[in-house]
Amino acid sequence: MSYPTDTDLHVEAWGAGARVVLMHGSLATGADEWNAQRPLAERGFQLLVPDRRGYGSSPEANGEDYLADADDAALLMADGAHLVGHSYGGLGAMFAAARNPTKTRSLTLLEAPVSSILPDHPALRALNDRIRAMWTAELLDDQWVHRFLSAVGTDPDELPDDLLSAATALVPVFRSGRPYFDATPPIDDLAAATYPKLVVSGGHDEGWEAMCDALAERIGADRIVLEGAGHEIQFTGEPLNDQLVELWNRH
Repeated sequence: MSYPTDTDLHVEAWGAGARVVLMHGSLATGADEWNAQRPLAERGFQLLVPDRRGYGSSPEANGEDYLADADDAALLMADGAHLVGHSYGGLGAMFAAARNPTKTRSLTLLEAPVSSILPDHPALRALNDRIRAMWTAELLDDQWVHRFLSAVGTDPDELPDDLLSAATALVPVFRSGRPYFDATPPIDDLAAATYPKLVVSGGHDEGWEAMCDALAERIGADRIVLEGAGHEIQFTGEPLNDQLVELWNRH
């Protein structure tokens, strides 16, 4: 199965079969973030792995933008695809699914930030406050990336040096982008959709757990916790891959 070639994004295609679009999070590129999902290409799926705008080999951008990501994801979906989004990439996946329900085979969200869903929850409020404070923090990029990764639940000391260096170089794209905490995700549209949905958290932060619990309940999604990789849930590899295949095979 081929994928649309009229996109100007850099897209890697792994395998053949039912189409899957994997939207990476901030401070990353597609191939680096989804490398542990490559084995799914041997299980009857074609994985489309774009670099989102401003990242990797895709066109430069003034900053990342989940609304632009939604348009790009919809193009890659063609006549139908499973959508998977991690962190900020999950916002684009949510908007793409809501706008294109007949093309969405399933939707999986890995700690997608929906900061407004539980405004009075103390742990979630504390998480949002930590991340909001980073936008005005006057730090060098290498210091900033360490602080930010720690704030969202990724241990920078656990990342390979090349990934940490790449993340540092991407800080300007992230900090000048459309902030996730200004988003009003299409919760009602997602709740009305009948395709399978899954919300996954990493079991590392009470704020993320509360957010994911509330999101899953609101949109009618299955809910699981996969511990061991913090915010970078996709790095768990096979435990996530098995859950994805089970979800995808429902369609």
